[in-house]
Amino acid sequence: MEYTQLGRTGLKVSRLVLGTMNFGPQTDEPTSHAILDAALDAGINFTDTANVYGWGENKGRTEEIIGTWFAQGGGRRDKTVLATKVYGNMAGDGDPWPNHDRLSAVNIRRAVEASLRRLQTDYIDLYQFHHIDRRTPFEEIWQAVDVLIQQGKILYAGSSNFPGYKIAQANEAAARRGAVGLVSEQCLYNLAERRAEMEVIPAAQEYGLGVIPWSPLHGGLLGGVIKKEATGARRASGRSADALADTAIRAQVQAYEDLLDKHGLEPGETALAWLLTRPGVTGPIVGPRTPEQLGSALRAVELKLSEEVLAGLDEVFPGPGPSPEAFAW
Repeated sequence: MEYTQLGRTGLKVSRLVLGTMNFGPQTDEPTSHAILDAALDAGINFTDTANVYGWGENKGRTEEIIGTWFAQGGGRRDKTVLATKVYGNMAGDGDPWPNHDRLSAVNIRRAVEASLRRLQTDYIDLYQFHHIDRRTPFEEIWQAVDVLIQQGKILYAGSSNFPGYKIAQANEAAARRGAVGLVSEQCLYNLAERRAEMEVIPAAQEYGLGVIPWSPLHGGLLGGVIKKEATGARRASGRSADALADTAIRAQVQAYEDLLDKHGLEPGETALAWLLTRPGVTGPIVGPRTPEQLGSALRAVELKLSEEVLAGLDEVFPGPGPSPEAFAW
């Protein structure tokens, strides 16, 4: 496994991030624990989750599964850089009671304590804001974060799904307080969705944030979905099925699969390997449902893409270009 610094921090993290969103809803606890063990054995030391994972009436279930894994001991917690998130409503569905979501100081304090209980740990390495909160000023958010850092309950703060200007606002507000501010941004970024290159990634690089792409296969669209359909291995579903209904997108994905077939490359591994070549990227989040899927992701770290392949990928999935030239001059 390769390691890199998380943004401008001294924290070393693996170039693949283990995503846990499937733990609970799709992957049972024993299998989830097996995946966590396999990831740690392979050198993946960075695990990402969120307080709302588990979804519906089972919000928090994913954190609980990670907590029971930590409780097994064997150095699991000490070897793991643990990231979780705050923002989503943790009250029961349809419960109108206020202050159970967003980024008020009240909810941040409540959410941290609840996550620590579920995770069976006394600190969170990276505490991420899952979405921007248009109602809460950053001065209040950073005040709450400063208290948690002083208490030793969190070590770093990060963002997720922030636009570039909010990254700038957040870190300028932190600088006025003499605080570290955001050290990472978790955003939607992959070959098929490159809009983050216009503003989000440049802002992250300017302020020293590590970029952590989620959905690196774009809901399976970049994992060889057409070939799998043709061979009967798996039918497209969800986001990939909706995308393939568009004839232009289907042609683009077919060109992608043809290019990789020509070079003897596996689509999913190539999509991950491409992200590892991108400026500012710390490591993509992989969310395996089985240990076998984790093995495929691990091979991407060792895959070196030729200039010919990289040029071909840019031709099939052209990026938006730099900002402001992409929309101005």
